[in-house]
Amino acid sequence: MRDRPASSRARSRARLRRRTGILAGAILSVAAILGVTLAVAAPARADAPTARQELAQSLGLLRVANFNAARAHAQAAIKADPDWGLAHAVLARAYLALGDGIAAEGELNRAKAAGFDIDRAHQLYAHAWLLQGDPKRAIAEAARAQPRFAGYAVRVGARALAALGDLPGAQRALANVLSANPGNSAAWSDLGRVRSDSGDIAGALDAATRAISLDANNIEALTLRGELIRGQYGLVAALPWFEAALKHDAYYHPALIEYAGTLGDVGRYSDMLEATRKALAARPGSPQAYYLQAVLAARAGNFDLARSLMERTAGKLDALPAALLLGGMLSYEAGAYEQAIDRWRQLVGRQPMNITARRLLGAALLRSGDAKGALDVLRPVALRGDADSYTLRLVARAFERTGERDWSGRFLDRAAWPMREGSSPFGTDDSLPDLAGASDEAPDDPVLRLGYLRGLVEAGNTGAALAQAQGLVRDHPGAPAAYLALGDVLMVTGRYGDAAAAYRHAADMHFDEPTMLRTVDALDKAGRRPEAANVLALFLSQNPQDIAGQRLAAHWQIAGGEWDSAIDTLEGLRLRIGNRDAALLAELAYAYIGDDDAETGLAYAKAAYALAPMNPATSDAYGWALYQTGENGAALQLLEKAASIAPGHAVLRWHLGQAYADLGRTPEAVAQIEAALADPSFEDRAAARALLKTLA
Repeated sequence: MRDRPASSRARSRARLRRRTGILAGAILSVAAILGVTLAVAAPARADAPTARQELAQSLGLLRVANFNAARAHAQAAIKADPDWGLAHAVLARAYLALGDGIAAEGELNRAKAAGFDIDRAHQLYAHAWLLQGDPKRAIAEAARAQPRFAGYAVRVGARALAALGDLPGAQRALANVLSANPGNSAAWSDLGRVRSDSGDIAGALDAATRAISLDANNIEALTLRGELIRGQYGLVAALPWFEAALKHDAYYHPALIEYAGTLGDVGRYSDMLEATRKALAARPGSPQAYYLQAVLAARAGNFDLARSLMERTAGKLDALPAALLLGGMLSYEAGAYEQAIDRWRQLVGRQPMNITARRLLGAALLRSGDAKGALDVLRPVALRGDADSYTLRLVARAFERTGERDWSGRFLDRAAWPMREGSSPFGTDDSLPDLAGASDEAPDDPVLRLGYLRGLVEAGNTGAALAQAQGLVRDHPGAPAAYLALGDVLMVTGRYGDAAAAYRHAADMHFDEPTMLRTVDALDKAGRRPEAANVLALFLSQNPQDIAGQRLAAHWQIAGGEWDSAIDTLEGLRLRIGNRDAALLAELAYAYIGDDDAETGLAYAKAAYALAPMNPATSDAYGWALYQTGENGAALQLLEKAASIAPGHAVLRWHLGQAYADLGRTPEAVAQIEAALADPSFEDRAAARALLKTLA
């Protein structure tokens, strides 16, 4: 072979130096990402160019948050030279970004064996041990980090403090990092997560926004922003944030899990399933993905599959409230009542104010023969003015089994009542002095202060309760719960407009179903129905599958004479929750009758009455349907029955008045219509007044 000219050889060497310089520069430029200074500058094997090229690509991908691709290229670099310590260190960093602490520790050990200066990787080991669930060891190891890596080390330490429950300490640590380096995007996203966990939603939103503004590639901040937006604005608004995170890394497990759960709540079940499959591809055996698939199977009625999928979580989600709820439901459905009771008892212990959990636990205890235990669990719910009829019937059955038939009758009467009082503070058995003492001992604990506030309301001391609520808002302006507490006290005192303003402050930070229902109720009672309707419409635009919201929308559609819309809404609900909801069937009857389809309305009204014959709403619906089909005798009996059970319900009196008028019983008709008009909340006033004139 002929030798190339000297000038050609010189140009080739120059090009090689430039390429080598570019690759080395890429490696050195991400030393801050790794948090290490590398003792070995180049691989020892002959395949140096391939190893360098793969590692440079890995480091570049780490910078743009494509962690899965970065892992693959780091693995390729190791394949080119298994003994290159730098490649093992980079792969460890990729594993840390992906949340795999065990694999990261293994790669750090291999890096050390290959000559890597492991004294400069204490913060990486600390991160790995934190991911493995050992926060105390992580804190000790992070403290050994060299000063140049203090920012990373303190961040790991702060996360560890948060894992141990010391949220204030975690915030102080991160504040120190940001004081020294306010441009640290990762520290801002960590602070956002800690603030969110502590209930400071406004502060969390601010921190996440800053993190993204400082580094658009901060995939953790994008995911956190999606979670916060989901609470602040709704499910649909959150989806683009998770999608933005997945554009960086299509297999980023945390974003996939949040994305899948949100898709399911929106009703996009096929997309949800696809996202969970991607999550399992990214992290084989992912318990979160199996749990979401179990939820999907349970919604489809495939309980055997749901149980099988839950078993694959291997108990790793036992601390998750939603998993306890689902696991209990699957056990109950299979007849394993003791297992269901155990799970739901754990859930109630962790979330005493979880009404759904209490209702389920009470039902399971009653079925197992423990009527007294059921009463103990259900009592705080039954004490509420807005307690649901199912809970009240459970309490009535429990009293019947304990031989207290007088109390059973009282709760059956309440269960039959068609209207509920507004939401009230959660019932409590603790004495006011005990609640006050607990609050005084820990004045910085908002949970204890809320408990004392509820006790004050229960005792009728609304003035002191209002002062407590205002103090909570002043001390915790970023916590939606503080504004909800203030609104609740204002509702009790009848200041509905002020309560609506407080609830809207809460909704600006966290717009979930309870906040929506409170806001709508306050606005409606303040005489601002159009504003209330707008709030409901906004909520349903973001949460189209929400059952409570759809129920309320259908009720208002019926009140407004929007029969077609009401039928569509209610039929959609019936397909989802079945044919055993008497209130839903009664509303369907009214909607079909209003739409001039009395035969279909009669079928639904008859089914509703069969489920709850002592409920005045079902009696009225059945009577009204019979009246529309010309069966006046049977209709009148049912309408009179409904009005006698609930004489204060204006609509029932109005229906009975119309029937009396058509039958020529004018004095009785006038009395019933005037009684309806005496209720300021009665909405069909124009028609009632017009009928009165014809009867005069």
